[in-house]
Amino acid sequence: MKHKLILSIALALVLQGSLQAGGPWAKGKGKTYIKLSEWWTVFDTHYNDIGLLDPNVTTGIYNTSLYAELGLSNKFTATFNGALFSRNFMNNIRSGTTNDILIQGEALNSLGDIDIGLKYTFNQEARIPVALSVVLGLPTGIAGGGTQGNLQTGDGEFNQIVQLDFGSGFKVGNSDAYFAGYVGINNRTQGFSEEFRYGLEYGVGLANSKLWLTGKLTAVESFKNGDTGSSVTSTSIFANNSEFLALGLEANYYVTKTVGISAGFASAVRGEIIAAAPSYSVGVFLDIK
Repeated sequence: MKHKLILSIALALVLQGSLQAGGPWAKGKGKTYIKLSEWWTVFDTHYNDIGLLDPNVTTGIYNTSLYAELGLSNKFTATFNGALFSRNFMNNIRSGTTNDILIQGEALNSLGDIDIGLKYTFNQEARIPVALSVVLGLPTGIAGGGTQGNLQTGDGEFNQIVQLDFGSGFKVGNSDAYFAGYVGINNRTQGFSEEFRYGLEYGVGLANSKLWLTGKLTAVESFKNGDTGSSVTSTSIFANNSEFLALGLEANYYVTKTVGISAGFASAVRGEIIAAAPSYSVGVFLDIK
């Protein structure tokens, strides 16, 4: 049970990061996008290592995150995505017969993991522009907190993602719209399995592009080459050899030309070792074009 909970939490964190996608377009020199958001999920069921549902003690994660894009030139864009504050909690574990507390619930508050990246756009003016990104995952969170070591705000490993983005903008009637996608490889350290990542999204702008509605598909497929539970500690098992397919919806509304608010929802429809519950997010953003 302990190891399964650790793995479920880890994939929830991966899911949050995967839903941040800037597409293939360069931000442009001196232009900036900054988003401060609150993301959370609470679950008492998870997909096990063969994709079936298993119960677990009620567990939750709340992340206050900052996502930013900075245009370094007309081709290079720097990115930042980090949990500035992360809270992971577990409820009490009680006896099914006497209702006595068997294991006291706990919570962990700390900085979460941080991703920093650099994106190069090859052909900004092409009908389908393409961009190459390199993202470094910094293990700034806590991988094994609490008295049992099963509270986490990070996975404890340094990883490197190489990602190829593509997309296109077009019209749907009188509305602006776009599609974007990506494929990538995640190289992980500390005995963690490498991963193949891919995603697709479709967005349409309504009310003269003040309101953007976006649907997203995000997936992680494991190469299943990570260390097994018999050869590593519980911290190293965290999110190892795991995978999922998730669907999400997001709305972004521009209150002014540069300031807006957002709300989102995502949930795995298939998974191995992942929380079987939706995640939610709300945020505010600054878009300096």
